[in-house]
Amino acid sequence: MRWFVRSDIDGFFGLALDNLVQLLLIDALCRLVLGFDAELVHGHILPGTAIAVLVGNLYYAREAMRVGRAEGRADACALPYGINTVSIFGFVFLVMLPAKLAAQGPDASRIAFRAGLVACFGSGLIELAGSFVAEWLRKHTPRAALLSTLAGIALGFISLGFLLRTFSRPIVGLSTLAVVMLPYFGRVRFKGGVPAGLIAVALGTLLSWITGIAPGGPPPPPPSFHLPLPMVSELFGALTGPDALTYFSVIVPMGLFNLLGSLQNIESAEAAGDSYETLPALAVNGVGTILGALFGSCFPTTIYIGHPGWKAMGARAGYSVLNGAFVTLICVTGTVANIAWLVPIDAGGAIVLWIGIVITAQAFSATPREHAPAVVMGLLPGVAAWGALLAKQGLRAADYHPFDSGLVDRFLRTDTWIEGAFALEQGFVFSSVLLAAMTVAVIERRFARAAVWALVCAALSALGLMHAYAFTPGDTRLVLAPAWPFVIGYGAMAAVFGSARWLVVHDDSGGHE
Repeated sequence: MRWFVRSDIDGFFGLALDNLVQLLLIDALCRLVLGFDAELVHGHILPGTAIAVLVGNLYYAREAMRVGRAEGRADACALPYGINTVSIFGFVFLVMLPAKLAAQGPDASRIAFRAGLVACFGSGLIELAGSFVAEWLRKHTPRAALLSTLAGIALGFISLGFLLRTFSRPIVGLSTLAVVMLPYFGRVRFKGGVPAGLIAVALGTLLSWITGIAPGGPPPPPPSFHLPLPMVSELFGALTGPDALTYFSVIVPMGLFNLLGSLQNIESAEAAGDSYETLPALAVNGVGTILGALFGSCFPTTIYIGHPGWKAMGARAGYSVLNGAFVTLICVTGTVANIAWLVPIDAGGAIVLWIGIVITAQAFSATPREHAPAVVMGLLPGVAAWGALLAKQGLRAADYHPFDSGLVDRFLRTDTWIEGAFALEQGFVFSSVLLAAMTVAVIERRFARAAVWALVCAALSALGLMHAYAFTPGDTRLVLAPAWPFVIGYGAMAAVFGSARWLVVHDDSGGHE
């Protein structure tokens, strides 16, 4: 096991590009949606993000070296680590934007920034505390439940999103997709050993400039160096402020979301052949998020989706080190805006699309064949959540307001049951895991266990961590209030499963009445 191998360059281009996409999203959403000035974004938020990403990347690279040497093999792949798309959208649209809309004053942007710091810090605390019980959760949760949830996120928020971008700009999108498909699906290499990721990005950038996609507006100002600065006073002021508790309904589910998501990614890595200790891996994940918040980041870090993809590329430990160095460099030098101007997201979208496809496929290939229906069940909430997000983005684009119960009636006129999408969107990570686990229990005829999973669904619905939502001026958001219809519905499911031993007989004929 060596620190660097040639294929780490391939892995670096893939992971760095994936992280770069998230940084570009942070830059765009913070400035264009939240109205943050460039000094706040490039002087505090991005440097704080660099601290969080660097710490995790170095740790997970060291862990890959330890595992490889301990097991006497040279192919251990470091857990990928960074900022995920779901957290970015969640914290922007469920925390900071509502805080800004509620403030409606000259300090609205600062209040929104503080809300993001609180949410990020709280999420990190939950990730850190949850690391001590995560292994128990992992042992008692079917692999189909963990991997299908991850696949739902990959399919909806990553694959479909970038698929739409690919077919919106087909000259760039389809050309780079072909470049990515050859080595990663066809298992071939380009002559001369040139990394496929580099070829895809270079070709995509060239075609983007030829077709007019790039550059995106006038050139940005020259880069300027920004050291990460502690933002403890801002964070403490927000934590002790009167509105701190209003963020609780988002902090808890997002923190648990990142905890479960990271746990699922560890499970994904083990399925691909790399077994890492759960507690320290998740603890460092939480520590990275907390450090980021202390230095101004509003976005939690997570063990990244895509380990099987990077391992298939041949990435080992070095790609993680290179990624940490790259993210730190572009964040503290303020060059994110310059890169966005030069290299549009379209140039590397095919790589991100491929990673989403691999994760979705793994949910089926790494689970028992008879559990396939459970995988599909686990996929559905994530896809529904992405559909709800897409519907709301469309409404915002049409300048529709306000968001209220009348919106549900308007959708019903077209036989679109948007209320179900809104309900599934809230806590969809939990509902995905639990519905898949429930289905596995039914497949295995462990009906009492299926009843227990249904009761867990009822309990989370009663606590408001699943399905409960309220309308805000431009969105729907989770509220910590009982979702009674779902409590009753899941309770009824538990009653059916619990009484199944007296109601059914085994039928192995394969037929259905």
